[in-house]
Amino acid sequence: MNFNFKINGGDFSGAGRASSDIKKVLKKLNVHPKIIKRIVVALYEAEVNVVAHAKKGSINAEIDSEKIRITVVDEGPGIPDIKKAMTEGFSTASSKVREMGFGAGMGLPNMKKNADVLNIKSNVGSGTMVELITFFKS
Repeated sequence: MNFNFKINGGDFSGAGRASSDIKKVLKKLNVHPKIIKRIVVALYEAEVNVVAHAKKGSINAEIDSEKIRITVVDEGPGIPDIKKAMTEGFSTASSKVREMGFGAGMGLPNMKKNADVLNIKSNVGSGTMVELITFFKS
């Protein structure tokens, strides 16, 4: 099964649509609730990062009998120092984003905690690709 979503930068009211839709699908597939929660947390963090930092982005979710593989690609500023960005509390979010309650610097760390596999590729000035893989058997 494949699902595709578009994300618009700055659209905080739309952040979470993909994770909500994926949650519904996983429930119908009888994936364990703890696994669903991990997937939804990781995906939501990825969505918010695109909304907060990029012009736009897309999400592709591939579900098979063993796992879900989510690829998030954005057209944003890129991440100059991925290792630093993985530090809890580190954030490059604008003050406007922080005033809305986002940008606490937990996005990438929460993705790492909740996905079995996290791959990040980023090009400063052109964007970022995040791959999240979670296996249904823990």
